Amino acid sequence: MICASVICQSASSKMTTTVERAQYSDRVPIRSIILRPDGGSGLAGQHARVGGWVKTGRKADKDAFAFLELNDGSCAGNLQIIVEADKGDLGQLVLTGACLQVDGVLKLPPDGKKQKVELQVEKVIHVGVVDASKYPLPKTRLPLELLRDYVHLRARTNTMGAVARIRDELSYATKRFFHERGFRYVNTPNITTSDCEGAGEMFQVTTLISEAEKLEKNLIKNPPPSEVDVESAKLIIKQRGNDVAQLKSAKASKQEIGIAVAELQKAKENVLKMEERSKLQPGIPQKDGKIDYSQDFFARQAFLTVSGQLQLESYACALSTVYTFGPTFRAEKSHTSRHLAEFWMVEPEMAFAELEHDMDCAEDYVKFMCQWLLDHCMEDMKFFADKIDKSCIDRITMSAKTPFARITYTEAVELLTDAVKNGKKFENHVEWGIDLASEHERYLTEVKFQKPVIVYNYPKEIKAFYMRLNDDSKTVAAMDVLVPKVGELIGGSQREERYDVMLSRMKEMGLPIEPYEWYLDLRRYGTVKHCGFGLGFERMVQFATGLDNIKDCMPFPRSAGRADL
Repeated sequence: MICASVICQSASSKMTTTVERAQYSDRVPIRSIILRPDGGSGLAGQHARVGGWVKTGRKADKDAFAFLELNDGSCAGNLQIIVEADKGDLGQLVLTGACLQVDGVLKLPPDGKKQKVELQVEKVIHVGVVDASKYPLPKTRLPLELLRDYVHLRARTNTMGAVARIRDELSYATKRFFHERGFRYVNTPNITTSDCEGAGEMFQVTTLISEAEKLEKNLIKNPPPSEVDVESAKLIIKQRGNDVAQLKSAKASKQEIGIAVAELQKAKENVLKMEERSKLQPGIPQKDGKIDYSQDFFARQAFLTVSGQLQLESYACALSTVYTFGPTFRAEKSHTSRHLAEFWMVEPEMAFAELEHDMDCAEDYVKFMCQWLLDHCMEDMKFFADKIDKSCIDRITMSAKTPFARITYTEAVELLTDAVKNGKKFENHVEWGIDLASEHERYLTEVKFQKPVIVYNYPKEIKAFYMRLNDDSKTVAAMDVLVPKVGELIGGSQREERYDVMLSRMKEMGLPIEPYEWYLDLRRYGTVKHCGFGLGFERMVQFATGLDNIKDCMPFPRSAGRADL
């Protein structure tokens, strides 16, 4: 029987001398054992119940016992456990992927061993067996691309387990950063009737197709009435009407007349139903040669959101400082390592703030997250530095400690042009007016400045309608935060608060006005200068870990042609 956790601190070490159980389980998280400053050696002699999945296992001393490396996902490291043959079927226990829960005693390993503590098993509580011939995750390391075929199991691998913990810590850091600075968290809708980006690459939300399929099956099973059927039903109405008239002429009782009137009403309702059903046509409903969205679920076109920004602005214009953090969607048929169809965005909005404040907030936020990883995730960061990207810790350390460079878009283009003149070759042509490509962004951050760079004041033609037009009428108050390894991490702007200017911009870009009337209301009624930005959360994970493909930064990646589970 394992004792409840008791906090016993010695005067010298200030560390607990008993194991600490999980709050809602009898098990002891492995991290609470092996991530102690002493590596767990101070817990020697303590009883513990641990559970996890076998990473590796081997029998020893002529199958008298087995060494197992157990991992429960609480940290990157494994706890070595020793199981004697009389405690269980070693043939099942040593298999990679098996799940075990065991009771045992923590003890110091022999001198010279890497681990500081190990568990001598006294009792096997649970065994989740695995068929080694079918289990797709071997002891050896699999390519990340192949692991995407086993998205339901890949969290058990060292890499994806570390990604999950990094995501969790960055999520917590995000909420803490904004909460501590007075931002209110707002849940913006996933279903929207507005296109924030104006690019049209949106997933449509509709029930018209499923309803059309159901209707088609129904019409096959129960064909609609013919004109003859309808006319026959109308004759019944006439007959029932005559019956009522005859009963009244004969001065029949009220009860008899009432029954006849009820039959007449029933006949009329039947004809109405028959006429309505006779008009049913298979296929998606149309009106004037176009799809009739008035018959759709929301009575208009609806989409999965590409950004919560527009809706969030309405709350910024009431609560002053707000943010949202949630999934966004883009139906861009791209198979590159930089694109996902579903991704998460962190989007703050600030009223009574301008572009300079926007850049300050973005820089502080990125620095905060980088420092958080250094303070709370060093074990996982060391794993990524060892296995994925040797420079990842140096990169986030530099980003946490170094002021970001700030240059205008025009200055950025001049620097890129100078680089071309000096022999640098880019695949994408450089000239004023282009949307900077990833190679341009990475040159600025990795070669020219060797640190994060904020580029601001972009040409209006390559930015969205809601960005504030600058006094030169050629550029808008937009900014992008560029970082090494990834390129653009954040995109933001001061929003256009002037009604007339925004209306003009929308007409200039050919956007329909009606879907955005509510958005224009924010400028009609109590307008205010405000700004905001969006950070691609998976890109932040990619920036921190050094992973090459963004699909490995998401637990369940969705991309063109792929939506497993």
